[in-house]
Amino acid sequence: MMIRRMPWWLAGILMALLVLFTFSTFGANRPFGASTYVPYFAGILFDLSPEKYPYLKEVHFAGAWEGVMLLGALTGGFLTSVFVTKSFRLSIMPTGWKKYKNSSVISRLVWSFVSGFFLIIGARLAGGCTSGHFLSGMAQTAVSSMIFGGVVLLSVIITGKIFYKSEANDV
Repeated sequence: MMIRRMPWWLAGILMALLVLFTFSTFGANRPFGASTYVPYFAGILFDLSPEKYPYLKEVHFAGAWEGVMLLGALTGGFLTSVFVTKSFRLSIMPTGWKKYKNSSVISRLVWSFVSGFFLIIGARLAGGCTSGHFLSGMAQTAVSSMIFGGVVLLSVIITGKIFYKSEANDV
């Protein structure tokens, strides 16, 4: 029998080991995050000069490391879904959206963009990125990450109530 999901406790242990690795001097020696790769990659893509854009100098090491980490996460996720769980599929319409909302791809894309925009703005207002707040910030008990996590949790509860409202009415 193929295990399709990892037990939560095993995932927690593995995540803790990953966070320890990133903070260690033999690992990345930096907090765990992903968004610093965006300005780093934009600098490469648009051939921006670090002399003209000093932030590119600041994010040079972190952005390069996060690029490798993101590529590894993408590759690892792909290989796991294809060879381990055998659950790989390309989908622009999750079954939950289709079941509880509608079958419109445009509606799905617009709401995904709007909600992702608010999530990113909230993370940046708290001084980080979403993965950085939840993985590194929470591990360091950073106040900004705790506030961000609390707001995200509250938003998830409110959004879930609104999103699943039609299901509750059906019961």
